[in-house]
Amino acid sequence: MSSTLLQFSLRYFTQPFVRSLQSAALTRPVPSPQGRIKTPQAFLKVIGRSSETKLSIDSWEAFWRTSGHDLKKAGVAVKDRRYVEGWLLRHVRLSVARYILWCMEMFRQGTPLPKFVHEAKPAKKIRGRGPRVQHGKVIRSRRAR
Repeated sequence: MSSTLLQFSLRYFTQPFVRSLQSAALTRPVPSPQGRIKTPQAFLKVIGRSSETKLSIDSWEAFWRTSGHDLKKAGVAVKDRRYVEGWLLRHVRLSVARYILWCMEMFRQGTPLPKFVHEAKPAKKIRGRGPRVQHGKVIRSRRAR
């Protein structure tokens, strides 16, 4: 009885720990190089946003095994890692959903590059939204104050 209890308790307490050590990137297939994209640097250059200067990985295999934690350790900014988090969480079920990782996943699925590669959205010039801010002008009410 005590041995089964011990086995149960070990399994109960170690299972979450073991699952936390596993990486989703390790279980995903590595796509073969396609067309003019033969190296990780070429892929990063094609997806834009100066990604090739922010991350330097030489091996194709190591590049596709990269996780969000690896990108964070490499010093890639959050804005560059963060693209389309909701899309990935709904469709790919990854906890780390960043722009580079998203582009890697789209490439892995065979999506043509021009369909998903685009530049970052520019910063807003006008603060605020709604009926008070229209065409860059703050609309004030005419009532007496």
